[in-house]
Amino acid sequence: MLLTCTKYVQYHNNICISSFADIGANLTDEMYQGTYHGNKKHEADLNLVLKRAWEAGLSKMIITGTSLSDSKTALELAKTNEQLYCTVGCHPTRCAEFESDGTDPDVYLESLLQLALDNRDNVIAIGECGLDYDRTHFCAPDIQRQYFEKQINLAEVTGLPMFLHCRNSAADLVKILTTHREKITGGVVHSFDGTKEEAQQILDLDLFIGLNGCSLKTEDNLAVAVTIPVERLMIETDCPWCEIRPTHAGHKHLKTTFPNKKKEKWESGVMVKSRNEPNCIVQVLEVLAAVRNEDPDELADNLYKNTLKLFFPSEA
Repeated sequence: MLLTCTKYVQYHNNICISSFADIGANLTDEMYQGTYHGNKKHEADLNLVLKRAWEAGLSKMIITGTSLSDSKTALELAKTNEQLYCTVGCHPTRCAEFESDGTDPDVYLESLLQLALDNRDNVIAIGECGLDYDRTHFCAPDIQRQYFEKQINLAEVTGLPMFLHCRNSAADLVKILTTHREKITGGVVHSFDGTKEEAQQILDLDLFIGLNGCSLKTEDNLAVAVTIPVERLMIETDCPWCEIRPTHAGHKHLKTTFPNKKKEKWESGVMVKSRNEPNCIVQVLEVLAAVRNEDPDELADNLYKNTLKLFFPSEA
């Protein structure tokens, strides 16, 4: 067993976990510097966020890179701790950066590639990239598709798996991935909230599916989560976003809660209300174990094995 209770964290429901991986953590977000919508509310507390994560049993965290500049920041953060890793890529809503004033798209792509090639100990995936048709005001669909395909080429050159984004765009995402599937070693469609049919199309491409709080909002979401084979499943927080809220269908299955205060009343050692953190990954596990009727410790073990298989094959 990869997960044992020889060194453990005891949760409210007596789940014992010694190894956990969060495959999607936006640790470069300014909320962890105490800034919300451009307004400073409290001191930077990323060190405390990480402390809570390690105490909660996380052994690996993958910091999401969402642009060239953000990927550089994620990489620098990953280099500060051997348990931190990162992705390198450009999020679909930021793909306009490839063609912004004074930017050469080929140079932007080459910079992403070089960042990944030069830092193989820290960079474990190409992404976050894909398609987002919910927020096309940030970047038009045709531009998203163009630079998604170009980032698939980065995955081919580096041999790294892909960390994929899909929002209201499964048909085009699957079409593009089907065309280029032989170019990539594998990947995960993270924060999945699509239908059972869309999930099956992703599974048919021999890809993994990542679930978080945004994946567990509705009863339909929960029904889809039940159908995903355990050997193709991963979990994440997508923090500071995608917390499991009281209005979510999955909330009734939570057994673990965390003390929190509003950001205006920030206190060292206490979570900020409505700001998700990596330690909350146990809540995603609790919901999935409940709706799938699986033993949470065994489920956690399988999820960790899947993460190693895709991102850390030398440890699998």
